[in-house]
Amino acid sequence: MPFLRSLCVPVLFAITFAVATQAPAPSYPPTHWPIQDGVYIIHDFRFGTGESLPELKLHYLTLGQPHHGRDGHTDNAVLLLHGTGGNAHSLLNPVFSDVLFAPGQPLDITKYFIILPDDIGHGESSKPSDGLHMKFPRYDYDDMVRSQHQMLVEGLHVDHLRLTLGTSMGCMQTFVWGETYADFSDALAPFACLPVELAGRNRAWRYMAMQMIRKDPAWNNGDYTSEPLEGLRGANDLILIAGSAPLQWQKNYPTRSEAEAFVDHSLDNADAHTDANNFLYYVDASRNYNPVPRLATITAPVLWINSADDFINPPELGIAQRLVNRMPRAKFILIPISDATRGHGTHTVASVWKDDLLEFLEETEKK
Repeated sequence: MPFLRSLCVPVLFAITFAVATQAPAPSYPPTHWPIQDGVYIIHDFRFGTGESLPELKLHYLTLGQPHHGRDGHTDNAVLLLHGTGGNAHSLLNPVFSDVLFAPGQPLDITKYFIILPDDIGHGESSKPSDGLHMKFPRYDYDDMVRSQHQMLVEGLHVDHLRLTLGTSMGCMQTFVWGETYADFSDALAPFACLPVELAGRNRAWRYMAMQMIRKDPAWNNGDYTSEPLEGLRGANDLILIAGSAPLQWQKNYPTRSEAEAFVDHSLDNADAHTDANNFLYYVDASRNYNPVPRLATITAPVLWINSADDFINPPELGIAQRLVNRMPRAKFILIPISDATRGHGTHTVASVWKDDLLEFLEETEKK
């Protein structure tokens, strides 16, 4: 039976977790992770718009080794899906990977085969900045999930997933996975999203960010030779605010000068590493996302976690509390604001929700 509960979180640690999702995720160095790098090419991939690419390049990272059960199907593969503007390295952030991947931890890579893809439009996968600019096919989350599935089955020969875990955009894709490939994953863990059409403030700030780029004359309908910096700056302003954590920002930047220095540093970095056309595509990819009509078809167990200080998915909307009961095996956890939470970025701070994930994996383990 689905149920809802709130979780009291102790003070775990204090770190600066600035979320600017459009900036490139750093390649976190812990060399103790034996990462394998791969690329899969899908030929003549057709998008939902009817457009196609002769070659769709999908880049991915893996950790661990696949295992097959007695029935011949893979039984230890875990798909980890990054957020908007991230890439396969995003979840190698030590606050995520060091907490989950080590021996004895929930996603122990000696036990699980971890797959971290670069989504369409992100990282080293095919994207507008490769040369097509605004002529690149207008992809959406359905295209992303369908390409992930094809990469898994045909490229990595993974025909079943033990777990699909997604953060932010990856959270939304996890709901799409549950509806589109209902029996492919034993369990689903969507973190930091809502399974509804993006409307109200959530669509408004995204639309404002995109319009700032489109209204910059230097954008030139995508045919620019140098980035439209005025539009990008405004767009990145909104992304920074959307990922903010008021409690932590007040604590870490308690004076006017410190707050302004933080903003300048964050935005200078974001502006230097953001392509305007890529930004437009990956922010707009959510335009027709709306799992609500088919939520009841998600029959796999679901661990759905949001945090109360999430600007993008504010709990006062009451959406999660209303929709969790539409899925027959779903659990929703709302993490209260604390010194441990990081706004929308709480999805990556694994120490906050690690015990819940571990319990969920134990509950869904096939005996």
